[in-house]
Amino acid sequence: MKTLYENETITGDDFSDIDEIANVEFIDCTIEKVNLFEKKLTECIFTNCTFSNVNMAMSKLPGTQMNRARFENCKIMGIDFSQCRNFLFEVSFYSCILDFSSFENMKMQNTEFIDCSMKGVDLVGTNLEKSKFMNCNLEDAIFIRTNLKEADLSTAYNFIIPPTQNFLKKAVFSESNLSGLLHEFDIRLV
Repeated sequence: MKTLYENETITGDDFSDIDEIANVEFIDCTIEKVNLFEKKLTECIFTNCTFSNVNMAMSKLPGTQMNRARFENCKIMGIDFSQCRNFLFEVSFYSCILDFSSFENMKMQNTEFIDCSMKGVDLVGTNLEKSKFMNCNLEDAIFIRTNLKEADLSTAYNFIIPPTQNFLKKAVFSESNLSGLLHEFDIRLV
C-alpha cells in the first residue's frame, strides 16, 4: 500500500533521516528546500507537483512516475531519468542545474527547459518534439537520434547537434548559434 501526500507542502528535513523513499504518492504537492542528495526514490508517483530549491543530485528514480512535475531552482545533477516510467512522463525545468543527467530514449514532447545548465546531458534517442531550450547551456550534451522537430533552440548555446544524426525538421535556431549545427562538417562561420 502506498503512502499518500495530497495538497501538502513538504519542506526542510522531512526526509533527511532516510536513504530510500519507496511507494509514496504525491498529488498536488510542493516540495521545497528538501535535500534528496543521493536518495533513492523507488516506485514513487509525483502528479502535479512542484519541486523548489531541492537538491536531488545523484538521486536514483527506479520505477518512479513523474506526471506534470515542475522543477524550479533545483540541483538535479547526475540523475538517470530513463529509470522513470515513460508512461505519462511530463516534466519542466526552470533555472535548474541538470548537468550530467540522462533522458535517454524518454518521450518528452513539449518540455520546457528555461535558464538551465545542461552540460553533458544525455539526450540520445529522446523525443523532444516541440520542446523549448530557452537560454540553456548545452555544452557537451549528447544529441544522437534525438527528435528535435519544431523544438526551439534559438537562445540555447554551446551545443553541437549533428544534423545528419538527429531529426531537426522545423526546429528553430538563431544565426548566432548555427555553428553548433555545422560542427560535423568542419565549416567555419565568419
